[in-house]
Amino acid sequence: MSARLAAVTLGLISFAAGLSAGAVKHPIPEIKSALNRMYNFDFNGAHRILDDYMAGHPDDPLGPAFQASAYLFYEMDRMKILEGEFLTDDSRIKSNKRIDPDPKVREQFYRAIGQAESLANKRLKADPNDSSALYALCMAEGMKTDYLAFIEKERMRSLSNARQSQAHALELRKRVPEFYDALLTTGISEYMIGSMPFFVKWFIRFPETEGSKEKAVQNLETVSRKGYYMGPFARILLAIIHVREKRPREAARVLEILTREFPANPLLKREYERLRSKYPEPQVRPAGG
Repeated sequence: MSARLAAVTLGLISFAAGLSAGAVKHPIPEIKSALNRMYNFDFNGAHRILDDYMAGHPDDPLGPAFQASAYLFYEMDRMKILEGEFLTDDSRIKSNKRIDPDPKVREQFYRAIGQAESLANKRLKADPNDSSALYALCMAEGMKTDYLAFIEKERMRSLSNARQSQAHALELRKRVPEFYDALLTTGISEYMIGSMPFFVKWFIRFPETEGSKEKAVQNLETVSRKGYYMGPFARILLAIIHVREKRPREAARVLEILTREFPANPLLKREYERLRSKYPEPQVRPAGG
């Protein structure tokens, strides 16, 4: 082999290794489009886009993972769980009063979760650095956490899924540092642990989690700026945290941005107007103004 040919060969090997860490170019336009529909509460439109994407990319675990997120988001909206008053009122969160979940949506949700996990594990056997597969597993455990905690009222059971989601997020960030969406999970973990009573923290351990609310906000702000897919959801969580931490100006600022991003979302507009009427700050402009 000539020196020139050897150099070219080594260059191709290095290029292939670089592609392995990135695996799939992000963001994927079809998934971004589906998320835009979902945040505008066009759930049927989101599912149509994802169905088409999954048909053309049957081996990508992100398709069914985001399909599951659309089912979860729809069900949480139907059950009024997404309302700001619910998410900022601890007594309502802790309540064991159940609203029966839709059995058909539950079946569709868990089927999509299972498909995402199966595809992700298969791809990780071929490439441990596959960012789509790692993130699909992170999403799957996070969504199971939400379904168990908020819909089925199985909060203690949900903690094991939350820990596993955190572990997947940490692994993804180690292998693919630029995948900032994983910081959404670590941000949620930081805030959740940081909000627990001191004595409870002794019994609940999350990997590499300090329980710092400041770090939680920093992580979510990073996702809101740099995330491939979860920027809008990070902004929603930031608005909720600001309300919970008695920072209505910051919450209103974030909600104003969200109402401009997703003008067809009635919940965001309603929560923004509710906050505006409760805290009529002069610097808070009406959405669309």
